[in-house]
Amino acid sequence: MGSLPAQSNPIIHEEQQKLNESTLLNLFKSQQTYLNYFFQHLDLSQTLKFTQILLNSKGTIFFTGVGKSGFVAQKISQTLISLGIRAGFLAPVDALHGDIGILTRNDVVVLFSKSGNSEELIRLAPCAKAKGAYLVGITSSLSNNLMGFCDLNVHLPLERELCPFDLAPVTSTAIQMVFGDTVAIALMSARNLTKEAYAANHPAGKIGKSLIFKVKDVMKKQEELPVCKEGDLIMDQLVGLTTGGCGCLLVIDDNYHLIGTFTDGDLRRTLKSSGEGIFKLTVGEMCNRHPRIIGPDAMAVEAMQKMESPPSPVQFLPVINDQDILIGIITLHGLVSAGL
Repeated sequence: MGSLPAQSNPIIHEEQQKLNESTLLNLFKSQQTYLNYFFQHLDLSQTLKFTQILLNSKGTIFFTGVGKSGFVAQKISQTLISLGIRAGFLAPVDALHGDIGILTRNDVVVLFSKSGNSEELIRLAPCAKAKGAYLVGITSSLSNNLMGFCDLNVHLPLERELCPFDLAPVTSTAIQMVFGDTVAIALMSARNLTKEAYAANHPAGKIGKSLIFKVKDVMKKQEELPVCKEGDLIMDQLVGLTTGGCGCLLVIDDNYHLIGTFTDGDLRRTLKSSGEGIFKLTVGEMCNRHPRIIGPDAMAVEAMQKMESPPSPVQFLPVINDQDILIGIITLHGLVSAGL
């Protein structure tokens, strides 16, 4: 039986192409220069008018574009949506095959194009205009075919593309993204969007969780707590200490008031200092009677900060309500598991 020919590694070549650090640094510096050109020549009066139009829009703000500009348009529309602003992406070709039916006279259509001469947008613009929508052209060409169809034209100054042939749209898309996202933050500020409102739009992400989740949302409840009384012998509580999933015992009185905490670290220290005497010691004799605590309505991220604060970090916080009753425990492991 013949053997299969050896496969060459596509990554390893006899003569590898190389790029030195100096060349890479020069490219970044060139891109910085081209971006600075944009910042220095941007017409702020145009930008302000555009932002005001979006701010006062009574309908939906649709973004559209072709190719790389289309990807930028999609991203900016998603940014506005995440800020609670009615927005969406309108694919030019799909719009001409029925999707334009979503447009109303209260809507704004923002058309991103470097040249302003994209055939798909030239075909879309008069149709969107006929629906009564307000059209804004965002281009980097001072004279283009799209301008005649738009109610407002915003020029994004472009010195040249970073591409050595001045063809690949890398600088032009960068300034489109910077422009769109900066306008989005201006809208965020003008609408007085609060952290809480922003978090409500990001419930599954770490941002939202840190601003939404409270201690009571992620704590272990009273029935799950590893509790004991201060008169209990340490050796009688080893099972609760090691199987409770918290690494501690919560020492309480008959009314569920917290007396102190006893951790596996306390057990090791007691064993080292007392030796066989540990068999006669009670939890109350060796517990920490001044543990850090937290309330159920505190933010979960605040609990994490409290755990990590000096003089030394801890792995848990007993949760005490307004009546000074132990109602739960929040652990570092629980916070991490919740995505915080």
